[in-house]
Amino acid sequence: MPRNPQVSVEPRPDGRWAVQTDGTQRAYRVKDRKTEAVSIARSVARNKRTELVIKDERGRAVAKDSHGSDPRAIRG
Repeated sequence: MPRNPQVSVEPRPDGRWAVQTDGTQRAYRVKDRKTEAVSIARSVARNKRTELVIKDERGRAVAKDSHGSDPRAIRG
């Protein structure tokens, strides 16, 4: 079963932050502050019901939030 594309907040070489969906070449939005980009990315991920990935200045994933349906593998 194919997974939905993730929405991520990624750093740009010019110091700005991009909100981008997997599989696209262009950013959805580019912001000067990381907090603004995370806020926009969170609402996009909620609307698309997919996972949000937040990256640090080096491009490493530091946080993930799931806004889709998460089937539990364990009972309880």
